[in-house]
Amino acid sequence: MEKVIISLEDGKQKEFPKNTSYYEISKSFALNKNVLGVKINNEIFSLTDSASNNETITFIDENDLIGNKIYASGLKFLFEVALKKAFPNLDITYQHSVPKGILGEVVGDKILSQEDLSKIKNIMANLIEDDLPFKKYTVKKKDAIKFYRWLKQDEKNENIQNISDVAITLYGLDGYYNYFYNEMPYSTGSIKKYDIVYLGRNRLVFLIPNYRGNGEIPEYVHYDNIINSFLVGKNWLETLKMPYVSSINNKVAKGKIRDFIKACELMFNLDITNTVNEIKNKRDIKFVLIAGPSSSGKTTTSKRLRTYLEASGFAPINLSTDDFFVEREETPKNEKGEYDFECLSAIDLNLFNTTLKSLLAGERVSIPTFNFISGKKEYNDNYIELKDNSIIIIEGLHALNDELLSGIENKYKYKIYLSPFIALNIDRHNYISTTDLRLIRRIIRDNRTRGYDVNHTIHAWQNVRNGEEKYIFPYIHQADKIINTALTYEIGVEKVYIEPLLRSIRVDSDYYEEARRLLDFLKIFYTIPSEYVNEDSILREFIGGCND
Repeated sequence: MEKVIISLEDGKQKEFPKNTSYYEISKSFALNKNVLGVKINNEIFSLTDSASNNETITFIDENDLIGNKIYASGLKFLFEVALKKAFPNLDITYQHSVPKGILGEVVGDKILSQEDLSKIKNIMANLIEDDLPFKKYTVKKKDAIKFYRWLKQDEKNENIQNISDVAITLYGLDGYYNYFYNEMPYSTGSIKKYDIVYLGRNRLVFLIPNYRGNGEIPEYVHYDNIINSFLVGKNWLETLKMPYVSSINNKVAKGKIRDFIKACELMFNLDITNTVNEIKNKRDIKFVLIAGPSSSGKTTTSKRLRTYLEASGFAPINLSTDDFFVEREETPKNEKGEYDFECLSAIDLNLFNTTLKSLLAGERVSIPTFNFISGKKEYNDNYIELKDNSIIIIEGLHALNDELLSGIENKYKYKIYLSPFIALNIDRHNYISTTDLRLIRRIIRDNRTRGYDVNHTIHAWQNVRNGEEKYIFPYIHQADKIINTALTYEIGVEKVYIEPLLRSIRVDSDYYEEARRLLDFLKIFYTIPSEYVNEDSILREFIGGCND
């Protein structure tokens, strides 16, 4: 019998019969982790696949970024099957990501009780105990279309028709079939850690081990304002009967996408208008603080907000927290001994608060400019003084953190959190990740404005995300306003810019699999010409345009 040698990255080797499954190989190595997939030459393979050559492999678990997505897909399928076993007439829609979780909604003619949810959880527990396999099937495209037409899941039917693949990968579990745009765990026994929080009215939040949290399930924190912001967008799309990507594609195919683009831009401007009206109604507001994760559109939103405030009779003043950095030699250092410019203590909080309190007291105040070359604050006769209609706009990483302006009463502050919560779904079981949308924006902008290739951006992305997790996300609940900066149509425009960049990543890159994943995601979107996009659109911050 022909043999193959399988090597691990730590140098361990074993010999196996050719075409042994990676599942059997993982068991043979007796690894002390919950193996969910295999990485070979920067590509991800299912445990159901088999080894036909001598290979060096890496086993991945839920603490790996891709492994975490595999785990989430397995849990979503597991819940769907348990729900249909308990209540055959109900279905689950997975709608959006929330911090450290997934928002879902059960649809049908029944409102779940806690007892109903317990029944579903018990079925899930039995399925996990039975350790049932997620069976992988390769199905002809035309057969998959017939299958989803029979199920009356029209949006999945259209998605399959809109891609060029001749075959479709489906997964089966105990007689039920579905797909989730990535590999699945080998079996239900892999999904032992999760929690389901019932929000009422058939809305659920699914919590899974956080790949940044050593595989532990995060504590649930309810962000009502984020969920409400998403639901506003979702209800708007449902009113227009455009809940899915296929709905946008149909507009493109019929030559009617321009009107929809205008509607999306008007909705964003309406959100800015409502924000300004809220500020006007709170007469004590003197400081508008704006925070948001990378590529959320802070630059454009801040400019638009300033313009609208001016049109409403305010005299806005922009103030940067960067100009209040402590002197370079006083800057804290991280565990690597490098200067940590992101932490709150990198800002001279005493000076910042003293300056703003003096402004509130009606004093004329000198504002420093931080010289990043010398590492010192400089005073260059830059004086400001608040008028009755003045309002200071402060944009920064720590803008939502009360400690930034601890010396100022809350009645003078109005906090805004920005993020692109795109309410458009791929289909009822697959949503568009906010993180993926931001990464797409950043890749395009980094390449256009800084000349960075995709490898550089994706490499830096995890450090960016770590900073957001530490300094922005824990304070979202303190925001007075959530502004959704997503434009429902935008991925069709961005597709033209990002596909060549993603295709430039070679198989020997550590980020090859991430590029392939994003390319697979983009396949179902029809392209939209950028000439249809307004010159002042927030999308221009990323793709560029006439105002560059």
